[in-house]
Amino acid sequence: MWNPSPSSSLPLKIAFILSFSLTASSSSYSPPTPNPRYHSISIPKVNSKKPSATTATAGDILALLGTPQQAASVDPQIAAELQSCFKFIVPFNPTTNTPPDSRFNLINRLSQSLTESGIRFPRRTLNSKPRRDAEGYQNELIWSPPAPVLEIARLAFDSGGDPGSIQGTLDPTMIYVPDCEGSNENRCELTRYPYGRHFINEELNSYMEFLFQLIAARGPKVGLIVSLNRFDFFHGHLFIAADGRVGILFHAKEYPAFDKKVFPYNMGYCQKGSNVTYDDSMNIRNILWLAPLPSDSTNAWSAPGVLVVLDAHPGGIIYRDIIPNYVKYARTIYEDDFGDNVVDVNYLNVGTAKPDYQLFIC
Repeated sequence: MWNPSPSSSLPLKIAFILSFSLTASSSSYSPPTPNPRYHSISIPKVNSKKPSATTATAGDILALLGTPQQAASVDPQIAAELQSCFKFIVPFNPTTNTPPDSRFNLINRLSQSLTESGIRFPRRTLNSKPRRDAEGYQNELIWSPPAPVLEIARLAFDSGGDPGSIQGTLDPTMIYVPDCEGSNENRCELTRYPYGRHFINEELNSYMEFLFQLIAARGPKVGLIVSLNRFDFFHGHLFIAADGRVGILFHAKEYPAFDKKVFPYNMGYCQKGSNVTYDDSMNIRNILWLAPLPSDSTNAWSAPGVLVVLDAHPGGIIYRDIIPNYVKYARTIYEDDFGDNVVDVNYLNVGTAKPDYQLFIC
């Protein structure tokens, strides 16, 4: 089994217990009242008929990005079509020269070397390593994340997929969401609640920010050009899948500009002033991050972390089978197709004279 870190999960387990002792209930999460003007490109789902044996599901995507045994459970035709829609921001295999059977051993060695050399995340800057190593170092942070990320992955898995296992690692302190790039002037509420929170562990907060920054920086390599602003790329949905795996489904191109010809949809206050052009880039607005998958053995891991863009172009299997008909124009994949939604992760520019990006977990 792959063992990315020998670190104990005790600190977060203690934080988990402490946080729940500070809240009203240890079995539920009680966020503030939702913003009445909050608007998302997502549309409430409706019941649909049960997928046929030849219909792809979000679960098939997770299986193909999981263990070899999980991948083998997917119908070969569906697997081939889905794999053609994967655009990896970080390579799925750590090295193309490594046989699949030894892939996890390589990640184990990478992680062990980081631990032995005393490297800890977050560092002050990702450019602190020599330039020739920067890309490889970032890859390792996806394949084998810092210990606090592994700890919430293990907590979620060991709890049987209980959302409270992650919600309990949040600092109970509420942080008011300030104006973001003039959103208040337009009566736009970007977050589901007017207050957000942070993780108790600062490394977790830094890692969430790192994911946004990495996607924006590397996206162009797979055709995804995004801007970290309130019209385009600023949020993701953290979920726990049925097998206990933690992931985040990010949505870019959130508020395309209204256009009578190409995008004749009124999306409310938050769309006003948008400079996001509706074009083929909408096909790749769904970005999936998966934490490493724990195994049933203590401190052992079955699959490395993943960061991939899901191509939902018309004619492709994701567009055909996974995106509901009533929202195909927006190419939206829903986070609850992957599992239980836990929290939203927002990365907002609240600066005035100069950019000031801050994290708000709602």
